[in-house]
Amino acid sequence: MKIISYNVNGIRAAQRKGLTEWLAAAEPDIIGLQETKAQPDQIDVSELEAMGYQTFIHSAEKKGYSGVAIFTKVRPENVVMGCGIDYIDREGRVIRADFGDFSFMSVYFPSGSSGDHRQEFKMQFLADFQKYINELKKEHPKLIIGGDYNICHRAIDIHDPVRNATSSGFLPEEREWVSGFLESGFIDTFRVFNQNPHNYSWWSYRANARANNKGWRIDYNMASEPMRNRLKRAAILPEAKHSDHCPVLLEIG
Repeated sequence: MKIISYNVNGIRAAQRKGLTEWLAAAEPDIIGLQETKAQPDQIDVSELEAMGYQTFIHSAEKKGYSGVAIFTKVRPENVVMGCGIDYIDREGRVIRADFGDFSFMSVYFPSGSSGDHRQEFKMQFLADFQKYINELKKEHPKLIIGGDYNICHRAIDIHDPVRNATSSGFLPEEREWVSGFLESGFIDTFRVFNQNPHNYSWWSYRANARANNKGWRIDYNMASEPMRNRLKRAAILPEAKHSDHCPVLLEIG
């Protein structure tokens, strides 16, 4: 089964850049999207439905902001919009689909780069999300959490770790949170299969960063430990260019 997570940075713009045609060629069984930046009635799903996808969309209250979605060819037993934490759900950041033998989540973690207020919001989100997942795992131990985590974990995951040491997304306390999340029983699936540097999933639009591969690996498919023996392959797909992010792939058996 092929699972993709993709921050599309505005699904309508991404569709204008060929997202739907790319999906038809890539053929994921399940794709989780982040930063859709649209209300459900603003997203044209007709071609997706014709390709066999069921579409589940959880948007932010604020128009043109945040938002997550799951498109799936595998019929879910249950879909949950949000995580039950009001300030998170108002921003449309979490959606989950249960498939019987595992659950898949699409999550858009906050960015803290716009200032101290949002960095505080991000740290609060991280603490609350960890607690939420600790509880959720009791009922749904087999979890894959795809998403834009807005954090690089280690120096290997960022093009200039020294200069970015004080940048939101690579702060010591954020990196520590990822370490703690992994220690709580999750696997960074990409690193199971690939230990090489220079593998990134986001590039600034400034200074020709993507052409020079000056990027950050902030998009992950994290899998809970009980999923370890089902992991088959993981990859980053930088040739897909509908966004400042690129898709990240996980194949499970």
